[in-house]
Amino acid sequence: MILDDLLRQPRERRRLLLSTCIFLAVISFLGLLSSAVWTSQSTTFLFPDDPSPTPTHPALSEAAFDSTLLSSNFINGSPTPHFRDNLRPGMKYITSWISAGWTNDVMTYMNLIYLGIITERIPVIPMFIPTHIGGHVPPINFGEVFDIPRLRKALRIPIIEWHEIKNLSAHERDEIGCWSVWQAVQERDPEPRNSFLVDLLTLDISYTKAPTWIKLLPHFEHDPHASFWSLASLAFPEIRADNLLPPMPSRNEHVVLPPDEQLLCYDYLYYVCGNQPYEFDFDYSPAWRFVGQHMHWTPKLERLRDEYVKKAIGVEEAQATPPWIAIHMRHGDFATWCTGMALSDCFAPVSVIARRVEEVKKEILDRKGISVQHVIMTSDEKNATWWEEVTSQGWYRIDHSNTAELHGGWFPVLIDAAIQSGGLGFVGTDRSTMSILARRRTQAWQDGSHRIVRWGKLGADDH
Repeated sequence: MILDDLLRQPRERRRLLLSTCIFLAVISFLGLLSSAVWTSQSTTFLFPDDPSPTPTHPALSEAAFDSTLLSSNFINGSPTPHFRDNLRPGMKYITSWISAGWTNDVMTYMNLIYLGIITERIPVIPMFIPTHIGGHVPPINFGEVFDIPRLRKALRIPIIEWHEIKNLSAHERDEIGCWSVWQAVQERDPEPRNSFLVDLLTLDISYTKAPTWIKLLPHFEHDPHASFWSLASLAFPEIRADNLLPPMPSRNEHVVLPPDEQLLCYDYLYYVCGNQPYEFDFDYSPAWRFVGQHMHWTPKLERLRDEYVKKAIGVEEAQATPPWIAIHMRHGDFATWCTGMALSDCFAPVSVIARRVEEVKKEILDRKGISVQHVIMTSDEKNATWWEEVTSQGWYRIDHSNTAELHGGWFPVLIDAAIQSGGLGFVGTDRSTMSILARRRTQAWQDGSHRIVRWGKLGADDH
């Protein structure tokens, strides 16, 4: 009897263990099912399932994308004279201003959108202002340059433009409180970072200086970068409350307002990074990986790119656009860094650029089996002799003699940027942000090869 009891106990324990496992499995399944149902019914901010490059695609209309991400679902209606009347209760937004050259401003908006992702706020993007183009050229909306429907789909978040919220032609002044990042990360300028956008948006801003601990390299006067997560923390109630200082009176009405909690705003987001300064130059850059690589040109700009490339290399309009290698050689304002030496010694000669082009050609042939015959130079160089050297290489130059007249003052630089990112290869200028983004786009969109030409002294690119 005792032996039978001893033999029976393990069997009973096994049955009990099996029953328990079945019960837990059922409970787990029901939990997962309910979670899936809840998730499918809720609005969430998500990173892309696959942050890998997406190939260039034919023009798609906004209707082809998830209609739940349309701006109309996140504002009250048509643009209103006062922006606050168009913000939906219970929704939170984020915005900022630009104050540099166009490519730096593009990077700033990438940073803004990434900050919107990690704070779970809806990015509200202003327009581009013609800092490097000329004050006679009007601003251009973000959505006239970048394909917002495609960007929304890739990021799976709503993205709104300022002109969709506020009727800018009404010129009604809005008062708002914002954080000043600029005051916290440098000591040369005691004021918040100024931007012409503030006047275009008719805003009267009361700034609160952000805490100095947002600065990536404390007490280092030569770098003004802040980190993404230090800025993101100010979007949340506890850290915000712990770091509020007396706000500055606004410029126009001298109102004093704390940073707005519904429309979070910062004065300047160009100098922001995840790990180290100027990290768009590195392949891990979070703003590039999770935002920038998904900011494709509008279908209109892609069509103009192909049109100008075909015209430059002499291909009929009905023919397919052949592959090309793009070059971007920035000289212009870089000459100010060439003090004490001749520009011919400071900038890389055409022969050095040609060596880099040949390296790219060989790499494309080795990797893809494609022999690229067409090379297109884009540059701000004005010297006619230099351009004669360029054409003597058999390279092509884009004719922008009537581009501004036909398409508007922004389009010479926009078409050049699209050409730089549309080839199978790219050769760029060291320390140029335009070259940095062109290189990144060529890698991500074309799986292309690239080289960067160093400059600054005689023989700088010797290798």
